[in-house]
Amino acid sequence: MTNCVTMTALDAWLRAFARLVAENEDELTRLDAAIGDADHGANMNRGLTAAAAALDEPAAGGGPRLTKVGMTLISTVGGASGPLFGTFFLRMGTALGDQDAPAVETLATALRAGLAGVVQRGKAEAGDKTMYDALAPAVEAFEAALAAGEPLAGALAAASKAADDGCAATIPLLARKGRASYLGERSVGHQDPGATTVCLFFRAALDTGIDFEPAAGEAG
Repeated sequence: MTNCVTMTALDAWLRAFARLVAENEDELTRLDAAIGDADHGANMNRGLTAAAAALDEPAAGGGPRLTKVGMTLISTVGGASGPLFGTFFLRMGTALGDQDAPAVETLATALRAGLAGVVQRGKAEAGDKTMYDALAPAVEAFEAALAAGEPLAGALAAASKAADDGCAATIPLLARKGRASYLGERSVGHQDPGATTVCLFFRAALDTGIDFEPAAGEAG
């Protein structure tokens, strides 16, 4: 049986992400105050609030909806976070295309495309103390779990744990990219706020209870 992610599930995921960022705005700001400009929480909350509102407007297929989220983030979020997270969603949207219920394998392809977009935009690598350190392990864990036959819920749980572990691993790192890199040794001992936001993205999927749904014509 081929399985898919419905637009209802995708919308729920994106809205849950916006909600989690709003709930954690102060924590994201606290983290950014230590190694950045103390505006990551407010910026991401503003952008995702606007993105959630944009989802109320008609858009056919998962790709256009993710593209809308990406464009909204780029236009409303300041600093590096807007272009980086915006590119992530734009690339995901391109990979998903116009399908109303993309297969989970297509979702994996979209996540990989989003990661590639972040790398191209930010030039980050593992250990740079950026969102990449949470996003790359999450995407890899998601792909590996699906390849091992895990259901979507299990693959998302694996991705969420990998993101959390990768985020925690940024604490002892010396920042090599972005505003935090200007601090040198003073960046050590602080968790990266962008990586923390990535954790919220995957945690949001778990909070919605997204799971497999049979593709059209394959119920039963």
